[in-house]
Amino acid sequence: MAALDKPAVVLDCGTGFIKMGLAGDEAPRFVEPTVVGYHGAGTGTSGLRGGAKAAAAADPLADLDYSIGSAALANAAGSALTYPMRGGVISDFDSWEKVMHAAIYKYLRVFPEDHAFILTEPPLNSPENREYTAEIMFETFDVPALHIGVQAVLALYASWAAAERQPQQDRGGLLTGVVVDSGDGCTHVIPVVDGFVIGSSIRSVPLAGRDVTQHVQQLLRERGAPVPPDQSLEAARRIKEQFCYVCADPAKEAEKLGADPAKYTRRFEGVGRTGTPFAVDVLRERFLGPELFFQPQLYTGGHSDWRTPLPEVIDACVQSCPIDCRRALYRNISLSGGTTMLKHFGARIQRDLKQAVDARTSGGVEVNVVSHPMQRYAVWFGGSLLGCSAGFNDIVVTREQYMESGPGIMRGNCVYREW
Repeated sequence: MAALDKPAVVLDCGTGFIKMGLAGDEAPRFVEPTVVGYHGAGTGTSGLRGGAKAAAAADPLADLDYSIGSAALANAAGSALTYPMRGGVISDFDSWEKVMHAAIYKYLRVFPEDHAFILTEPPLNSPENREYTAEIMFETFDVPALHIGVQAVLALYASWAAAERQPQQDRGGLLTGVVVDSGDGCTHVIPVVDGFVIGSSIRSVPLAGRDVTQHVQQLLRERGAPVPPDQSLEAARRIKEQFCYVCADPAKEAEKLGADPAKYTRRFEGVGRTGTPFAVDVLRERFLGPELFFQPQLYTGGHSDWRTPLPEVIDACVQSCPIDCRRALYRNISLSGGTTMLKHFGARIQRDLKQAVDARTSGGVEVNVVSHPMQRYAVWFGGSLLGCSAGFNDIVVTREQYMESGPGIMRGNCVYREW
């Protein structure tokens, strides 16, 4: 098929952000929040304010009654915001279709009928969701070919490719390992053996980047930090990204902070929506924010009933796998997603997990948590590599196959295997 000779479009739509680009790229060309802002009744830009209206005038989609991504957030006061993804799964297909429309026509500016498409899905996505996704892509956007890749396999592919570029980090070249994928809305622990996902051993943790942000926000509020209420969440998000890190021992870290505040305190400065500047000292929030992954009882947010630390979840995941592949899984625990980019995140997981494994096995099992340069956008980068691979045309579902078999052709996914 001639259309498949052109680079595939790779779209990784997560709970917090959608990553967009073409196969062969090493990084997404665009990263936008996965949010739709509806401007109320009517169409056009009448719901937009001054600067936003001027910016929309040059937008090819400016006559629509909604905006996507950062444009929607910039006009949040005049819009009803809708997040089409929940826990990594599409929960609002109408809004998701609008996000796809903007990704294709506004950002990438491609003709969808000229490119194969690679979309990503979370582990154990429902067959009905896959069917509806294919229906939109084939019947609304008229794509010639579609592949829906499992995020864990793509992330492990990216990790393996990064290791191949750095021979000193080579781990044998097999797509076997545990993927810890933590983005904005959800965290999954997925075991993969020779490229196949062990579906029955997948673990889900209801804590992710958004919870870290809310935890930082709550900590700031509890100590009366001078942050304007309308900037509270945004300030917490920026503090998380700029200053937060994972420590080895929160109690000792607090002692260091108390003994030498000037050394460990950071200053965050922002501007309220009224234009009034504000500044706040960032203290314990730096290390207590991410600590919810390791001491979830500290969190008082939406998932305050979760009590299992992430290293214990990973250990339970591996222990539920067949015994003959556990050593290989422990040797390659691959991190994926923006939340795993927190400083010392991987080191803390490796230490805690190694302690648990050593206590059970007398120290005879190697535990290796892998970080790599493509970690933040590992899922998207894995899709980019897949789109360039020699066998890509053999694994896509073509429009002809879809028209012959219907949406049911997308129900299954060959990478899932029960052992």
